[in-house]
Amino acid sequence: MSADLLQFLVAGVTVGACYGLVGVGFSIIYNASQVINFAQGEFVMIAGLGTTSLLAAGMPYAVAIALGVLITVLVGVALEALAIAPARQSSVVTLIIITVGASIFLRGAAELVWGRNFRSLPPFSGAEPIALGGAVIQPQSLWVLGGTAISVVLLSLFFAATRSGKAMLATACNPNVALLLGIDTRAVLRLSFAIAALLGGIAGVLIAPISLTYTDVGVMLGLKGFCAAILGGLGNPFGAVVGGLIVGVTEALTAGYLSSAYKDAVAFVMILVVLIVMPRGLFGAKAGERV
Repeated sequence: MSADLLQFLVAGVTVGACYGLVGVGFSIIYNASQVINFAQGEFVMIAGLGTTSLLAAGMPYAVAIALGVLITVLVGVALEALAIAPARQSSVVTLIIITVGASIFLRGAAELVWGRNFRSLPPFSGAEPIALGGAVIQPQSLWVLGGTAISVVLLSLFFAATRSGKAMLATACNPNVALLLGIDTRAVLRLSFAIAALLGGIAGVLIAPISLTYTDVGVMLGLKGFCAAILGGLGNPFGAVVGGLIVGVTEALTAGYLSSAYKDAVAFVMILVVLIVMPRGLFGAKAGERV
């Protein structure tokens, strides 16, 4: 394997892991409500910018990260309580439009708080690159991959070993039956927004030391996370991770071997191809079997 190819793969897997985390958030909310939350990318933005502000205020790095992610989770819960819950009897299309409006509102509010300046976080463990097979790996890339892997494992344990996780799976299978069984589906929806915001926040603080964070950073990350969710099979959280990796690697190879001008178009071309050839995505369940 050439050094250039290895370098492109490292870059693609790193950014693809973040796309995957964002995509998992899309899938979790979709399972709970059939709604596509187009404010998912703003969770990434809020966590990154919030952490930079807390760090600039003199807080220890770990505390700033934890509070930045916590603020993002609170924003996710508030979004569900103030925008989604009051309109829960509306059509799915109406709810999706509400999330688009929420995305615009959050970006506008962020501009009032942070302005339009670009900000960055220092790497978690230094910036000394690691040489591997002719390629150079930034230590932060290992944090991104490790953070994504740990998040996926913990999410698996949550679904398999907790009552709340099993309630979310039951609601995903059939919300009406879940309601008849005594599951509070409204609480499940609120929890799904909290988890989606948590995952978006984690992605935000992991990627901020590699790429600058700013008020519009969530737009493209959110759209590519949505592409990852569609590619993996919308409603399949773990398929979204695989979808994110595929999108990230394909994007990096396109930028490296063709032109960076086509990089952002790759994900959307992939979505069109998947929707035509495999409408349920790579790992989407058959009708009536979605979990």
